[in-house]
Amino acid sequence: MELIANFIDIFMHLDKHMSVVIQNYGTLTYVILFMIIFCETGLVVTPFLPGDSLLFAAGTFAAIGALNVTWLFALLVTAAMAGNTTNYWIGYFIGPKVFSKDNVRFLNRKHLDRTHRFYEKYGGKTIIMARFVPIVRTFAPFVAGIGRMTYTRFISYDIFGGTSWVGICVFSGYFFGNIPIVKRNFSLVIMAIIFISVLPGLIEFLRHRYRSS
Repeated sequence: MELIANFIDIFMHLDKHMSVVIQNYGTLTYVILFMIIFCETGLVVTPFLPGDSLLFAAGTFAAIGALNVTWLFALLVTAAMAGNTTNYWIGYFIGPKVFSKDNVRFLNRKHLDRTHRFYEKYGGKTIIMARFVPIVRTFAPFVAGIGRMTYTRFISYDIFGGTSWVGICVFSGYFFGNIPIVKRNFSLVIMAIIFISVLPGLIEFLRHRYRSS
């Protein structure tokens, strides 16, 4: 329970935690942010890591000069694309073995099935759309690899999707994160970002339940 409470605290107070990280690690903060985004998008076992909210918070600190927004944007786009590429090749090589088993200890089969249905419905556009949907974002490139989507087609969608996702989140924080009302209600803003991020998946789930009933 304490671990869960600490994790929720990090999510809800990213502004405070980001400030501590920047003060303690300086330029190494870029490396830390790179690794978090890389793992959140590149490893199917870490879909719980902060994505949208972390990018927004990083943009907020870039606006006050604590981080360089150009370096931030370039590095995090690279991290997002490198993560998706890694995830794609993991799915390409080990995915078929995963889907041939009912229970896989280190993966959530329901998440895989959900992403697979999402992918079947929207095709290549999933690579772009999934960037803005937590959990689906982590599993979409994995499923693309399993489905043997050609890498050139995959990366063409991923360049646009990764750049759009990082750009929208980082520059939203950069331009709006330090507005007084946003700063005073930063936790509520983070909650709103998380809610908006999961909204497409929630709508799809409710539509599926409605059709099934």
